[in-house]
Formats: sequence, structure tokens, C-alpha cells
Amino acid sequence: MFTIASLWIPFTITAALGQVARNAMQRSLTGPLGTWGATNIRFLFGFPFSLVFFALVIAFTGDHVPWPTAAFLPWLLLGALSQIVATGLMLLAMNDSSFVVTTAYLKTEAIQTAIFGFIFLGDHLTLWKVIAIVIATVGVIITALRPGGASRFADLKPTVTGLVAAAGFALSAVGYRGAIIVVPGVSFVTAATYTLVFGLFVQTLILTVYLLLRAPDVLKKIFGMWKPSMFAGFMGAFASQFWFLAFALTAAANVRTLALVEVLFAQAVSYYSFKQPLSVRELGGIVLILIGVALLVAV
Repeated sequence: MFTIASLWIPFTITAALGQVARNAMQRSLTGPLGTWGATNIRFLFGFPFSLVFFALVIAFTGDHVPWPTAAFLPWLLLGALSQIVATGLMLLAMNDSSFVVTTAYLKTEAIQTAIFGFIFLGDHLTLWKVIAIVIATVGVIITALRPGGASRFADLKPTVTGLVAAAGFALSAVGYRGAIIVVPGVSFVTAATYTLVFGLFVQTLILTVYLLLRAPDVLKKIFGMWKPSMFAGFMGAFASQFWFLAFALTAAANVRTLALVEVLFAQAVSYYSFKQPLSVRELGGIVLILIGVALLVAV
């Protein structure tokens, strides 16, 4: 029977669709704006949309606006700061490797979220979950390796960058989940949107100050490209809104494992937009990742 608790499934699929669109747009802006300029777009232009979302949620639910608690802030900072670093690394990896393969690296986030969930939230890892992690990891290795002896190490940088970015996103998911569940006395929708607003505010503040001090010309370029930046910011806030709604209803590992459907969406984007076909070996690796993550959800 369908329940509110099961809404995390359509929330996650919607977020994955939005994230693919946002990633594609950010990738196209990395050239003219640089890695951190393109990274700041999702925060700087996403923050105003999060305020609109929050105003609509408060008007609909009638919830009060709680003051941030001492328990809320550490989780929020873990989520926000980890996401900044992970987003920058993700864009670097996308510049060095194909869009689909980079997405496959990033999908080890599901595996790493399960591990970090065990460390930080005490989530139990059963034998079947460990088996699922091994299967998915083998899939990542198959996808990452290239034939040709020593020449395969030419691809080590994007592989490592993608995997470390996934670790950052995993820590971010755990941090945001921790922040959402400690927001007191409001509905799950309000708690999720409240966390999104504060998260984007922190991220916008940090990256904007950094660019103002280190690369003020990049900020000028960002505002000069406000039309594509506005779309990327909206898609970023839209995707994050649905990620956070899903985090409010179930464990972060469940959300990030189901989110592997993004690999299929990214494959379509890569083929039709970037003309990057998927090899048989890469497809086999991604299939193993799908099997591993599906098992992780099922057990």
C-alpha cells in the first residue's frame, strides 16, 4: 500500500532527473567560468529559488520557522562544506573523462554513503550489504580501467577525482540527513526545505567570498552569463529540494542507492548531447554497479 513514507521513491527519481540536467549545464559553464565559478552557480543562483520554495512550503503547511539548534549546525556544515568540495571535484572529473563514466564514478557515492552512515549514524551493514558493496565496486573498477598496459594510468586522475568527489557527496548526504531529522516541531517538508535554505546560504557565502578575494573577474563573468546560470541554479535548487525531501523520509543510503537511475539518464544525455557512446566494457561495469546498488536497497 502506498504511504507517505514511500514518497522517497518518486522524490529520489525526480531529484536524479533534475541533477542530470544541472550537471550538464554546469559542465558547459566550466570552460568560461572555471571550476569554482561553475560550482558557485548552483549555490548563488539556487539560493533565491530555495527561498521561494520555503515561502511556499510555510504558506501551505502553516509551520512556524524554528531557530537553528546546536544539534542542527554541525550536521548542516558537514553537508554544505562536503558538497562544495565534491561539486568542484565532480566538474574537474567531467573535464577529464566522459560524462557517463564520470557519473559511474560518482555513483559509488551510494556505497560510500552506506559506509559513512554506519560510521556516523550507526547504520548496520549486513553480510548481504557488504556483498552488494563488493559487486558495485567491481563494476566501478571495470568501468574505470582502460586496456593498454601502463597507458591505463593516464586515466588515474579522473578516476581518483571522481571517487573522492563521490566520498564528498556521501558525507554531504549523511550531513544533510542528520540536519533534517533534528529540525524540531515541523513537518518533514518544512524540515527539508529549511535545511536546503541554510545549506545554500552557507555555500553561497563561502564560495562568493572566495571568488571575490581570489578571482573577482569570475564573479563578473557569472553575472554576465546570468541566463544559463539562472537555469543551472534553478535545476540545482529543484534537485536538492527533492533530495532533501527523500532524506527526510528514509536513510541517506537508501536514497543514494536508488539514485543510480541517474546513470541511465546520464547515458542518454551523453549520447544525444555530447556524442559520447558507451563501450561494451563500460556498459558491463555500469550494469554491475546497478546490480550492486539494487541489492544494497533490497536487503
